[in-house]
Amino acid sequence: MKHPKVIVVMPAYNAAKTLTKTYRDIPPNTVHKVILVDDGSRDETVKVAKKLGLEVVIHPQNRGYGGNQKTCYTLALSQDADIVVMIHPDYQYDSTQTANLIKPILDGRFDIMLGSRIRTRAEALAGGMPLYKYISNRFLTILENILLGQNLSEYHTGFRAFSRDILKKLPFHKYSDDFVFDQQILFGAIAAGARIGEIPVPVRYFPEASSANFTRSTIYGLSILRDLVLYLLTSGRVFL
Repeated sequence: MKHPKVIVVMPAYNAAKTLTKTYRDIPPNTVHKVILVDDGSRDETVKVAKKLGLEVVIHPQNRGYGGNQKTCYTLALSQDADIVVMIHPDYQYDSTQTANLIKPILDGRFDIMLGSRIRTRAEALAGGMPLYKYISNRFLTILENILLGQNLSEYHTGFRAFSRDILKKLPFHKYSDDFVFDQQILFGAIAAGARIGEIPVPVRYFPEASSANFTRSTIYGLSILRDLVLYLLTSGRVFL
């Protein structure tokens, strides 16, 4: 890509306390625009985003994490993005790594890049990842690698970059509006033959960072197991 247009999308929900730090950590001259989609926040997320000069789109009602991403990617593609980077505005992911995340896509080596928080168990737990989340992350990732023929260190990161071409191939509007959207879009990409790479990123869990509770995490894990069965039964066609 000679002059690629890179757009960052931020699916936001009650991120007023962390949005500014997340945005200001994006390296200068790395991206062309940041679009924030607010999913019915009850705090001042929209006010902060507008003060920062971001493009803001507001869902009048909460559509869910997956529903938010659908709006994010649709907007970015409609504005001719060559690369779309998703960064959670809750400061859980290190946006200083944005340039490193997109470089393999710019170089034509990968279609999707993931920021993996799992380099070592010690780092993950020291960064505040709850033990039950670490264990479930490792179990699901190992299972996904075996069944999907991949060798990724983490499927469950919220720091991702997509090429325009792969997003246009995927019917992401038919995927779930819930958290399992993150997995469904990867399942679809794998079924479509996408090349997926990753870089290591720090683990940051803290009170202001959004995180699914135990019940939601359990539902998320069971939904992944269901979708893996569907993937195997249809050779991935259900996600295409």
